[in-house]
Amino acid sequence: MTTTEATFKARLARACAIVKSGSVDAALASGTLARNLDMALCEALVIGLLKQGVRKYIGVFGHGTTELGEALRAYEEAGAVSVFNVRSEIEASHAATALKWQYGETAAVFTSIGPGALQALSASLVPASDSVGLYYLLGDETTHDEGYNMQQVPRPEQGSFLRLAQSMGSAYALHTAWALSTALKRGIEAVFSPIRHRPFYLLLPINTQGEVMRNFNLAELPRITAYQSNTPADDEPYREAVKLIARAERIVVKAGNGARGIDPTLLDEFLRRADAAFVHGPSAVGILPGAHPRNMTVGGSKGSISGNAAMAGADLAVTIGARAVCQWDSSGTAWRSAKAVIAINTDYQDASHYNGSLPLVGDAGAVIERLAKTLRSAGIDKGASPTPWFLECQARRAEWDSLLVERLLVPSIFDPKFGMPLLTQPAAIAIAVKFAQGKGAAKYFDAGDVQANGFQIIEDDSVGSTFTDTGASYMGFAVSSLLASGIADTPRYSIAFTGDGSLLMCPQILLDAANYGFHGMIVLFDNRRMAAISSLQHAQYGAEFRTDDRVEVDYIAIAQAFSGIRGFEGGTSRTELEAALEKAFAYKGLSLVHVPVYSGPDERGGLGSYGDWNVGPWCERVQREKHNIGM
Repeated sequence: MTTTEATFKARLARACAIVKSGSVDAALASGTLARNLDMALCEALVIGLLKQGVRKYIGVFGHGTTELGEALRAYEEAGAVSVFNVRSEIEASHAATALKWQYGETAAVFTSIGPGALQALSASLVPASDSVGLYYLLGDETTHDEGYNMQQVPRPEQGSFLRLAQSMGSAYALHTAWALSTALKRGIEAVFSPIRHRPFYLLLPINTQGEVMRNFNLAELPRITAYQSNTPADDEPYREAVKLIARAERIVVKAGNGARGIDPTLLDEFLRRADAAFVHGPSAVGILPGAHPRNMTVGGSKGSISGNAAMAGADLAVTIGARAVCQWDSSGTAWRSAKAVIAINTDYQDASHYNGSLPLVGDAGAVIERLAKTLRSAGIDKGASPTPWFLECQARRAEWDSLLVERLLVPSIFDPKFGMPLLTQPAAIAIAVKFAQGKGAAKYFDAGDVQANGFQIIEDDSVGSTFTDTGASYMGFAVSSLLASGIADTPRYSIAFTGDGSLLMCPQILLDAANYGFHGMIVLFDNRRMAAISSLQHAQYGAEFRTDDRVEVDYIAIAQAFSGIRGFEGGTSRTELEAALEKAFAYKGLSLVHVPVYSGPDERGGLGSYGDWNVGPWCERVQREKHNIGM
């Protein structure tokens, strides 16, 4: 038996012991797995991640991760882990992000050295922006510095890629194998942070991956610490908040992703007692049912009539779990009338973003519960009967709903590029959204016009049915995210809403969907242009420039070039699209529905924009307004 064969068999035996015992800790406690062992770094890393519940690995192997791959081979054969090889590190990152965001399963993305690691690093903008915790295992240059390593950053300096990773977030280079325990503790602090989940970048130098640690103590590998929900301990901040609520006449509660876990019944009570309108950020849909009388829908640079009017009229803003991204609050100009802000966030910096904020630093649900209790104790119930503010907000919501109905029922409009009448993109998206809701499907939205129209249209009744990356707006996120449905323990049928540009940037899902054989759908809204930027250019400069093309693409042929993928033409009418969606859903694999959509100057082809944005020629005016508001 060769040394390699003996090593594999020893690893397989240890992996089987862990599987049989049910966990690493149980195997150690029973003596099935020895506490002290001679073990290579990569195997110890796999065991350490198992202790944290990481059982799934997604990525692309290369010469920079062959030792990691060999360790995973033994643990996958034993059934301890599952490894999914894909065709793009970007796709791997998006799929792992969706797996955590939608299903709560923490995965590790693995790459080789250099270009692959850079691709994963760029895609990690999504989990970093949307507060999703996962591991990145990145091959790195050797530590003996014998000369340039192929694919490293080609400079005669140490730790070049570590510095790149550190600019994105928490990172650690395993320059020595014995630092593994510390590295994994740092990983827990990022990936499972009680303040904000975020990616953790673990760099694996090629030569230390196989370094054997003699008599390594497996008990040294850290486990996740259980955290309790926390709120400000003193009563004074809550009393101060209640004073502000009691005095204010026009209150708006604006929610970001950090508000996703709030009990809607508790939120309803708080809104009523404060007589507050509710507005959500683009990616925070479903926190309050869409038809709730206090829900003014989305607010921000794109926003809605009702959401933006409520924000502009508020004299008190209550923000929950948000980072105040430029489009979330119209580049700082949304709160034109606010005299005070109550900011609820686990992160003090975000809770003190606006000048004069009353920061309530803690878990959103726990803080809202205590605020509601304090209002209850004070006998405050400002919204027990309709008030002028409530009625004004209701009127603006009715105005928005009326516009939506009108625009979503617009008949097909002639598109000169396609040479035929086509459905508008909002109308086509609304049909597909209604179909998804009827089937209980999860919805993923790609960047651009599809995303913007989507968050203006969608009204979910609960969290967890719509996922849209409005933090990084990464093209290709939605289609790549479908892979999570082929990886999750309990998958949910999911539909990716994407534009032609996003699909072409990340088409690898077509091969990997065929490879892993999961059930899902891509609805491709094709306008042969980057419509979001074309419309922005028209709004700013009166003309578009290099944001469209005239190339006819047979997306059905592309899809069906991959065995196991079926394509369907969505047609140019409502009935044709509805029929195509039904056929695509019935297909037991990945299906693609191609929907050509109108793009042009006719205002009925979109839903409009209702807020400001610090972009291009608007900058001077928007910045002046922000400084005039003084928040």
